Amino acid sequence: MYAIVEIAGNQYKVHSGDTIFVNRLTATEGDSVNFDRVLLTDNGGTVRVGAPTVSGASVSATVLEHLKGDKVIVFKKKRRKGYRVKNGFRPYLTKLKINSIA
Repeated sequence: MYAIVEIAGNQYKVHSGDTIFVNRLTATEGDSVNFDRVLLTDNGGTVRVGAPTVSGASVSATVLEHLKGDKVIVFKKKRRKGYRVKNGFRPYLTKLKINSIA
């Protein structure tokens, strides 16, 4: 069984037992969080598509840790002008463990 769920503005395909990285959430480490913006569920070939969400479906997860992701390089250049700018950042992420899909 899997579900497509919207978490912090992004869509993720999750199975029960998966660990995923999402944009930083306000929950503290060890907390259990529920997401009810489930867009699609598939239970052994039985597909339920929401309009826009599946009614009664939810995904529960546990916050494992808060961390920073790998560095993302932002490089800007204009050819033949001598203009080059290199910036970078490390996004703040939250690691989630998917407990169940109901």
